[in-house]
Amino acid sequence: MPDYLDDLRFAHVLADAADAATMDRFKALDLKVETKPDMTPVSEADKAAEELIRGQLQRARPRDAILGEEFGVQGTGPRRWVIDPIDGTKNYVRGVPVWATLISLMEAGETGFEPVVGVVSAPALGRRWWAAKGHGAFTGRSLSSSSRLRVSRVAKLTDASFAYSSLSGWEDQGRLGGFLDLTREVWRTRAYGDFWPYMLVAEGAVDICAEPELSLWDMAANAIIVTEAGGAFTGLDGRPGPHSGNAAASNGLLHDELLGYLNQRY
Repeated sequence: MPDYLDDLRFAHVLADAADAATMDRFKALDLKVETKPDMTPVSEADKAAEELIRGQLQRARPRDAILGEEFGVQGTGPRRWVIDPIDGTKNYVRGVPVWATLISLMEAGETGFEPVVGVVSAPALGRRWWAAKGHGAFTGRSLSSSSRLRVSRVAKLTDASFAYSSLSGWEDQGRLGGFLDLTREVWRTRAYGDFWPYMLVAEGAVDICAEPELSLWDMAANAIIVTEAGGAFTGLDGRPGPHSGNAAASNGLLHDELLGYLNQRY
């Protein structure tokens, strides 16, 4: 089996470059922000960071395909880099430090593309998380200065901490009743939002999290970090991986119960 460590090291190089670019424009008074057709914001920093990553990939990995949130798909083949230049753009443009660059390498397998490398870098928080298939998940300042991630061993929902992003998507999908029932059952709920709940699950600080509507670039890096930390990452339909258009992540022990609540419809 490939060890993917060279790809992981390169993903860190990409994240370093993106961090420098995004932090340079964070809280800039002249930051330009536009509204995309789906009514979500995109800043000049989103575009610049993705262009920077794409440029380095084209030079160093010319045979690999690229999928990015801002500029779509480029190339074909069994290896595809998936990029979200700024996950949490609404936070970024308002000066809230909870945002990150998400970089993943996906490789074609028997069941389709699966993430084999993931890096989540949140420079305004001073945090970074990463994983490579078969090598575990880690957090720290660098590959040489890191600690291993492991999910929690909480086995009862009444003892569990549940993180999410917002209520509106659950209501739009007719899942709000089950969602609210879950919030009443667990020990604690917090709406940390975006990438952060998945990283907290991987760290063992949170036990379950979910979002009702996502794109592949929102999930690919998160998925391998959670699973390499010993957790479970599926769609709300229970399908493993980041392909369902939504996500549920847990320490594994609570996953079936999590899905059960979120699939209740009223």
